Amino acid sequence: MKLLSNDEGAVHGYRARCSRLQASRDAVKQHYPNLPNRISCHNLLKCSPMTFLKIIVFAVVQGVCELLPVSSSAHVIVAEKLMGLDPTAPEMTLLLVMLHTGTMLAVIVYFWRSWRERYFASSNTFWQFAKLVTVATAVTGVIGLALMLLIERVILRGSVHAEIEQLFGNAYVIAAGLAAVGIMIILSARQQPDTSRRLGVGDSAWIGAVQGLCLPFRGFSRSGSTISTGLFLGLDKVRVEEFSFALAVVLTPAVILKEGYRLLKAHEGSLMVSSNLFSIAWPSLVGMVCSFVAGLVALRWLSRWLEHDRWHFFGYYCLVASVAVLLVDQFLR
Repeated sequence: MKLLSNDEGAVHGYRARCSRLQASRDAVKQHYPNLPNRISCHNLLKCSPMTFLKIIVFAVVQGVCELLPVSSSAHVIVAEKLMGLDPTAPEMTLLLVMLHTGTMLAVIVYFWRSWRERYFASSNTFWQFAKLVTVATAVTGVIGLALMLLIERVILRGSVHAEIEQLFGNAYVIAAGLAAVGIMIILSARQQPDTSRRLGVGDSAWIGAVQGLCLPFRGFSRSGSTISTGLFLGLDKVRVEEFSFALAVVLTPAVILKEGYRLLKAHEGSLMVSSNLFSIAWPSLVGMVCSFVAGLVALRWLSRWLEHDRWHFFGYYCLVASVAVLLVDQFLR
């Protein structure tokens, strides 16, 4: 038997790894027929398609825009297109999960002191606050799920799930959501709040109802619409802001679990193909830290503008962003 040289052995080993990876890729292809028919072994062996700079930029965009009233989903979709990122890749799905985690931690750290003083001072105030959050979250769930079922089973009856997701990510739908929340912000900024008025069950139900409209429609900012609703009701700016982000902390774990389940369900085969799990995990860890820092900066920015009567500027930005989304969509087609 002829012994292989070091170079020949390396080539032989590389080809063997490529064969095994291609076999795994073919197995994945049976479950996910929309994947490309051919795949480069070099691409399969790469650690990650995302550069360090792209991770930082994407994390900052998500961290800032998720907490500012400007719709994170709209900016994330545009950022993905501009940077050439694949939102269906396992790295991207896991990254989004960790970015949500980072921004949720930023909200808790930023508001914890005021929440503790205002809502955890006594058991009575805590249970009153818990009741308001529960009412708002329940109304959000009912309206949000009802809207999604109405769209999927009545308006788009017979369409596959991919087509429904594509509709929710449509540039015209996103632009309409941005324009709608922009108008809400501008009009709510003209309201004069009653600082003596306390947040009641009816107020929390209204805020929860508007929050439910944000679930299926990307571009319709959750923070922008809920804070604006509170201002329309004549509530104090600071209390509305605190309550809005308390609702965000309740909703975010559900989003994280949903995205995590989607990652395991949709990319189980792809994760098996990856030769090194660390190559998928490290971008997410870096992104979580960046989104946490960006979230703290965004919350400070939001509080200052809301308290110093600059809330309407976010509305003008949303109107400009709605036009920009359409222009970017046309440019990248």
